[in-house]
Amino acid sequence: MRPAHALIDLAALRHNYQLAKSLSGRKALAVIKANAYGHGAVEAAATLADLVDGFAVACLEEALELRRAGIQQPILLLEGWFEPAELELIQQHDLWCVIHHHGQLRDLEVADIRQPLTIWLKLDTGMHRVGFMPDEYPLVWRQLESSGKVRMHTHMTHFARADELDCAATEDQLRLFQHSINGLPGETSLCNSPATLAWPQAHGDWLRPGIMLYGATPFSEAQEAADQLQPVMQLDSRVIAVRQVPAGEPMGYGARYITRRPTRVGVVAMGYADGYPRHAPDGTPVLVNGQRTQLIGRVSMDMLTIDLTDLPDAGLGSPVRLWGQGLNASEVAEAAGTIAYQLFCNLNRVPRFYR
Repeated sequence: MRPAHALIDLAALRHNYQLAKSLSGRKALAVIKANAYGHGAVEAAATLADLVDGFAVACLEEALELRRAGIQQPILLLEGWFEPAELELIQQHDLWCVIHHHGQLRDLEVADIRQPLTIWLKLDTGMHRVGFMPDEYPLVWRQLESSGKVRMHTHMTHFARADELDCAATEDQLRLFQHSINGLPGETSLCNSPATLAWPQAHGDWLRPGIMLYGATPFSEAQEAADQLQPVMQLDSRVIAVRQVPAGEPMGYGARYITRRPTRVGVVAMGYADGYPRHAPDGTPVLVNGQRTQLIGRVSMDMLTIDLTDLPDAGLGSPVRLWGQGLNASEVAEAAGTIAYQLFCNLNRVPRFYR
């Protein structure tokens, strides 16, 4: 069988969630949207079920998958509902909802709500993606509170630049959040993964760790808490062919890479159809037998090529790690000009195994 596969370390997932909790002692929703960032939502939820205060997903479909799998913990819909008809299933399955725009307020106003919904209200403090503006937020909060249709639970916002450790924008957003909710009852939730790791003054009552659960650092530099994360996904394959190529020869599609010396080339069963980034440049790191080498030549649909010249013990059948233990996905993502979130979510046909 083709050797490309992803090994999911569920013990590392538990470790990373417990790290998030230990940083503040507050409650934490494990964010497992987008199939747990490509790691398997049902498997991740089952692994964390005895630890978590709740889960967060993007939409109703993701929540229903978890309920069908027997997950009974609270589940927050981070984008709320998209159609008023969803409110029936939301009530039936006791789901928590974010409200972030006036259309959802109008839906709620005319809906038949048998039991008050648990609502998290989104405040736009500078991300400018979704949420109510600060000047209207208190009025919306009081409108919902007086409707009799909701259990007001949590004020929430989302940081745009918490992964930039020397940037003042996070402090500015925090101040605006505190000013906007002043005098309003309820708990608070502000922190995504970078804020959980590096901005303790913003921890509030509920954390929302996402990418950190899967062991990828959100920072471009070392950070004390992030350095304690354990990679959850090991993306592995093997060398399926070895070629000796003279100096001055082009490698692969488009002749992007020209060999600078007589080069021993390893061909690896991994490509962009599997989710490995096609645009990964020459020099992107990989591990062979635990030793570092690099990508050379453009990534193909099912294969990529690496330099084995300085690894004389590596050859046909040698194990190759594309990311995971020993090579953090964030480093690969940075080399490829993307983020670990995208690497994980793009894995398409690679089989997953769990331990």
